[in-house]
Amino acid sequence: MIPWYNLAVALGIGLLIGLERERSKGEGPTRRPAGIRTFALASLLGAVATHLGGTVLLAVALAGVIALTALSYLRSHDTDHGLTTEIGLVIAPLLGALAMAEPLLAAGLAAAVAVVFAAKAPLHGFVKGALSDAEVKDGLVFAIATLVIWPLLPDRQLGPFDAINPHNVWLLVVLMLAIGATGHAATRLLGAQYGLPVAGLAAGFVSSTATIGAMAARVAKDPASMGPAVAGAALSTCATFLQMAILLFTMSPSTLLAMAPMLVAGTVVAAVYALVFALRPSASRDTQEAEAGRAFSPGVALGLAAMMTLMLVVSAAMRDWFGEAGVIVGAAVAGIVDTHSAGISVASLVATGSFSAEAAIAPILAAMSANAAAKIAMAIGLGTRSFAVRIVPGVVLSMLAAWTVAAVMLVWGQE
Repeated sequence: MIPWYNLAVALGIGLLIGLERERSKGEGPTRRPAGIRTFALASLLGAVATHLGGTVLLAVALAGVIALTALSYLRSHDTDHGLTTEIGLVIAPLLGALAMAEPLLAAGLAAAVAVVFAAKAPLHGFVKGALSDAEVKDGLVFAIATLVIWPLLPDRQLGPFDAINPHNVWLLVVLMLAIGATGHAATRLLGAQYGLPVAGLAAGFVSSTATIGAMAARVAKDPASMGPAVAGAALSTCATFLQMAILLFTMSPSTLLAMAPMLVAGTVVAAVYALVFALRPSASRDTQEAEAGRAFSPGVALGLAAMMTLMLVVSAAMRDWFGEAGVIVGAAVAGIVDTHSAGISVASLVATGSFSAEAAIAPILAAMSANAAAKIAMAIGLGTRSFAVRIVPGVVLSMLAAWTVAAVMLVWGQE
């Protein structure tokens, strides 16, 4: 049976890519040789070769296309010595061949290729005009940290008390770098006055602790951004309460119902605290001056990883010494590193009937309090004294509000 649909997709792929190339190939002596017809035929060649002879015939056809493309490139009088069109002409038969097995995937990839071709001017303008040399270097550092170092680290428990997982510790470094870059990008787009609070709220759903560390590093680099950075750090604490509510709703709605007053109280206090600093006029450098700065500080990210590693060892030692006797102690120890995993653990006990929803309040608040202590340590250890003085009260007040509501409900329930 003739696969008309697949062949039609292959032809459409060539026409799509060729349409863009036809519009940009120019006129006169510098006119590029490959246009809409060439790309359509190249894509169809890949499809037909695959249908008739499989991989072997496709390889022969592809070799022919590469040879003709190379010859055309060598004879070209174009002063622009880029290889974009030539590479596209090699990709076209491959996509045509792919269309015989996975037409939807091939069509999607063809659309992506066409977009890349059409976005030449915006991409070049962004790289050459919008990005500074420091930002490009930071991008390379982030790529190495994420794509090279992180996959190579062992994903198992090592060190004292088997407390250190190098793979997870380095993930904190990656998160710190990503959050710093997010804050930098938001500042470039919105200015420090609004960019840092927005970035803080968004990044808080990833890691509020790392967000506070990133904001501390931001203030150390640019003290004038104090107000927006404190607002961003406080909003990351809001994200902690909101994310806990989402997770509890997923695991155990009854636990969320019991915890709702405390979560609302903590969120409101943190939001009001953030609003106070967000509305203050910022003397931070404007967006143009921020362009020359670095997106993040690798040294600060490594410092965060070192501090979290120390906390892991301490928490593991506490667990080893005290055992698993109490749910509250266990949740608090786990909350030093990740408050949400501790909350999920307690909520799962409620879901299975091993724990009442009311009894889950204390362990979850203990985990969040331990995590708040970790945030305070980050603010003090990685930031300036003035930043710590401003953000620590916000973290403490939000947790104090949650505990106060819990205490009032406990007394009220006993009456």
